[in-house]
Amino acid sequence: GAEGSTLMSYFSKNQIQALKPKITFSTLRDLQCPVLQSNDLQGKPEESCSTEELFEWLGAVLNQVSLDNTSSSFLSTYCCPEPNTVVEKAFLCTITGFIIPENIIQLLEQLCCYFSEPKLAYWLTLTVHGFADSPVSWRESEHGFHKGGENLYNFVIFRNLDYWLQMAVGAHDDCPP
Repeated sequence: GAEGSTLMSYFSKNQIQALKPKITFSTLRDLQCPVLQSNDLQGKPEESCSTEELFEWLGAVLNQVSLDNTSSSFLSTYCCPEPNTVVEKAFLCTITGFIIPENIIQLLEQLCCYFSEPKLAYWLTLTVHGFADSPVSWRESEHGFHKGGENLYNFVIFRNLDYWLQMAVGAHDDCPP
């Protein structure tokens, strides 16, 4: 009916703009980064950090939380896990929008190519968030919003092309396959 044709014209006008991802770039200077060893997921005191410590640190960095644990901060007393190293420049790229799995695979392949050039990075990450209020999460299950709507996975890729895959979902969601 008329309602259907109105919707069709609306989507045909707005579809391209809605599906075009928004890309932002930023450079983080003098960033404290955890020291990681690709073959050591649990971490070792004074040698490397664990996967859990990295995941927590990454959340702080992506949310632009200060890592210096100042007593005057009411927002956060978080500090980078030990051992850590200061990176003069870290590059952060955020892509927001509807992104299909093929594009994520393409991004991963491009990131892996980064190591074939003489770069100084030992590892890099790619985090993929589902929308917090997405109707579905993993498999065919409905996505339980409840508290935080957690719905994400994170690749940590190392210079030798070993990688870690971390996944987070809400307590009421199906576990990833």
